[in-house]
Amino acid sequence: MRAVTDPGVRALFRHPPFVCYFVAVGFSSLAFNMGEVAVGWQVYALTHSAFDLGLVGLCQFVPMALLTFAAGHAADRYERKQLLQLCQGTEAAVAAYLAWGTFGGWLTVGQIFAAVALLGAARAFGSPAGSAMLPAVVPEGLVQKGSAVSVGMFQLASISGPAVGGLAYAAAPALPYAMMAALWMIATLANGAIRLDRPVEAKEPPSWATLFAGFGFVWRSPAMLGAISLDLFAVLLGGATALLPIYARDILHAGPFGLGILRAAPAVGALVTTVLLARRSLSRRVGLRMFQAVIVFGLATVVFGLSRWFALSLFALFMMGAADTVSVVIRLSLVQLATPDAMRGRVSAVNFLFINASNNLGEFESGFTAALLGAVPAAVLGGVGSVIVALLWMKLFPTLRDVERLE
Repeated sequence: MRAVTDPGVRALFRHPPFVCYFVAVGFSSLAFNMGEVAVGWQVYALTHSAFDLGLVGLCQFVPMALLTFAAGHAADRYERKQLLQLCQGTEAAVAAYLAWGTFGGWLTVGQIFAAVALLGAARAFGSPAGSAMLPAVVPEGLVQKGSAVSVGMFQLASISGPAVGGLAYAAAPALPYAMMAALWMIATLANGAIRLDRPVEAKEPPSWATLFAGFGFVWRSPAMLGAISLDLFAVLLGGATALLPIYARDILHAGPFGLGILRAAPAVGALVTTVLLARRSLSRRVGLRMFQAVIVFGLATVVFGLSRWFALSLFALFMMGAADTVSVVIRLSLVQLATPDAMRGRVSAVNFLFINASNNLGEFESGFTAALLGAVPAAVLGGVGSVIVALLWMKLFPTLRDVERLE
């Protein structure tokens, strides 16, 4: 209740640019999370292949990796609102194509992979632009509160999206894709309604130096590099969520709606942790807390991998989401506090690349390992690997380990 009555939060929702931005973030995030469930279940239903599930993540990651630096420069040079509209309009068109193909019964796995790759390309440009646009849509002095509210909206979408997507798929396989297309169109219109108080002016023309300046900035900051790379390798190894269709269908026997509930569990843990951190910020030894959170994430992944009980699996996923959120909040705060406005798009693009490398390549790694060893060994080994990475990074990045507070 304290967050609701906070005068800063009330000021945000009286500010029309932020309200439009908030609606766009919410609807776009909801569509994305519905797609995670629909695509995963459909691919596994068509192929019964853990390796093909892993390929879904790889198809998302490759265009993101290829386009990251260009996307970051575009977010710093061009009108971010228009860039977001173009990306979300593309996502709506791709979702409509998936709905059409699924309804007609002619959609193949190869076509799904191609559609996922196109969605990855759109996200490569849209995510840095959206992140960099936030300071321009909030009133002066409320950037951190705007960030917190936006993260909360994303977590709510991460909770409801998988459940809605799973329920819609159970009703009709084409329905979640049609709903996604509508949601992305609403997000496009909401972004179009934004009137920026502080629009971004065009910056220097592109060059090799400006294109890769964000990576150079991160490389020169040991604490930032350590935080971003820790998340990369820990989640890369602990990407057990890619195996959720296998667990839902073959191990826990929960069906597509159960898959949606499993997908939502980490987001519930993340949302609860976000609320707790909003009321009681991390004030001491934040670097060490980040490493501890990654260790908890790895141990929870091991529990999930071994579980045959639906309730225990939900709890383990809840803890994975909660622990990951502590790491995310610290990493995002470090990046935000250390990055000048003129570099925000390019640094956000680098951060986005690392995040999606961990998520999407983690899905591929989990699918590949599951194809070789089975789903349970893949999940357990990934969790153990996350713990080992956290312990190793504590030695490699003492600057990050010794960060006392976020200022």
